[in-house]
Amino acid sequence: MTDLRFYSTKTAAEMLGVSLRTVQLWVENGRLPAWKTDGGHRRIPADSVDRMVADQRSQTAMSTAAAAGPAGRAFRVLLVEDDEHLLQIYRMALEALNPPVEILEATNGYDGLLLIGSSKPDLVILDLIMPGIDGFRLCRTIDAQQEFAATRIVVVTSLDKHAIADRGGIPAHIRVFSKPIPMSVLQSLVVTLQVGPGTPA
Repeated sequence: MTDLRFYSTKTAAEMLGVSLRTVQLWVENGRLPAWKTDGGHRRIPADSVDRMVADQRSQTAMSTAAAAGPAGRAFRVLLVEDDEHLLQIYRMALEALNPPVEILEATNGYDGLLLIGSSKPDLVILDLIMPGIDGFRLCRTIDAQQEFAATRIVVVTSLDKHAIADRGGIPAHIRVFSKPIPMSVLQSLVVTLQVGPGTPA
């Protein structure tokens, strides 16, 4: 049965959650079909708007699923940093993200290693210079274990590449950022890893 219902551009904009001008542009470029009344008002077939609304909902659901970790849980980030002030800054930056992420923290490499084993984080953000088990050893341990193949690693350090190499280096695929990392960069990085395939660590 043919759907003979029509929406005004204003109603279509409200249903789609966009501005009136956006709907007008979609009509003009053919994305939404429309015709004009004798009074010059645009009318858009209801089924076209309904399909677009359904597509939006589907895309939102897919994005939410992609941003989740295994079994639909929140994306899990482990912060391993012995500087309490930096740890607080990182936490505040990640708490502002949407979809939200699950944040775990460790102030030394030993506790970090225990959390990696028990919580299987999706992402580990770590410093290299820490008391006890340092970040170099953490990187190598995670990289060598098949059970952590899906865990990605990001290093944030004050060491330059020469100093890192002098201390034995880290696996080449691990991304390294210099301290202090801008919070916008940290947030963008986590968001990208949430919704993208990422490079396994």
